[in-house]
Amino acid sequence: MKIRKTFAASCAVIALALAGCAGGAKEGDKGAESGSGSGSGEISVAFVPKIQGIPFFEAMNTGGAEAAKEFGFKWVYSGPTTADPAAQADVVRSLIQQNVSALMAAPNDPDSLAPLLKEAQDGGIRVGTSDTDAPNSVREVFVSQASPEGIGDGLIDQMAKSINNEGKIAIVSCGQTAANLNTWIDIIKKKVDKDYPKISIVDVVYADEDQARAVTMAKNLMSANPDLKGLIGPCTTAAPGVAQAVEEAGKIGQVQTVGVGTPKAMLPYLQNGAAYSSVLWNVEDHGYLTAWAGWQLAQGKEFAEKQDVGHLKNVTYDAKTKTLLLGEPLILTKDNAGKYNY
Repeated sequence: MKIRKTFAASCAVIALALAGCAGGAKEGDKGAESGSGSGSGEISVAFVPKIQGIPFFEAMNTGGAEAAKEFGFKWVYSGPTTADPAAQADVVRSLIQQNVSALMAAPNDPDSLAPLLKEAQDGGIRVGTSDTDAPNSVREVFVSQASPEGIGDGLIDQMAKSINNEGKIAIVSCGQTAANLNTWIDIIKKKVDKDYPKISIVDVVYADEDQARAVTMAKNLMSANPDLKGLIGPCTTAAPGVAQAVEEAGKIGQVQTVGVGTPKAMLPYLQNGAAYSSVLWNVEDHGYLTAWAGWQLAQGKEFAEKQDVGHLKNVTYDAKTKTLLLGEPLILTKDNAGKYNY
């Protein structure tokens, strides 16, 4: 559908004005081709990350923009500049005002975002979650990067391997209310109790989405526990943060780290031994699938038990939990992390 330049420019100005107070859509780049919503008659899919500007969510943005170009809809990427539930809520409110066709969110606090998802749905907007869920909300689909067991088991299995199945470890997480992170931590704890009796978790701390804070917390944990053998960072700012702490503390080889970190952020630490491995998935593909899911919702289409989505093959859907699953996790090491451009 062709839109005259004057009309498109006016829409862009309106979108920026509505979203500017909370970070706003990145108008005009590959991640936010328009913020004009569905009023033009074209389907618009918005994604609200936990925080805008970190490599993980920027990679999701790249994948979402690719899907929008391939399938033919508008992609709006807009998030808060801090991992603050209130700031994220402001972004969601602005997107509701823009009347986007579908709204996909990665909630910082699922419970506080749930009423806004209901408000969006009541206004005719289709709603879903991605990256982290809001299971007690009205969301119509959750786009999961991998099964919770795949990530949680992968993290503790990699850690156990790195410390020969015994020793004290600690966890430096991000948001204390992030549902996905808390689920992974619960799985880690249960698997330690069941499969690794010689491993003990001495503490779990929370650094929000702040790598510098994760570094400080990891150093404090090492100081408080001189015999600490390992650190797990189950999010993309804590994973490089704990590795950086080990490097700066001069404890490479003494304290092992494993986390959920992006390839570029983790590669230097994987190469120098400050990180043992990273448990992730193809983040751009996750953004691609998130965008496609929003597009499907906006068209009123149902998900099949198994489907091909563009270049993604055999994507599965669990109707009981309304979960669309990207696939199995990817284990990043010094040998393969350099193959990914994010």
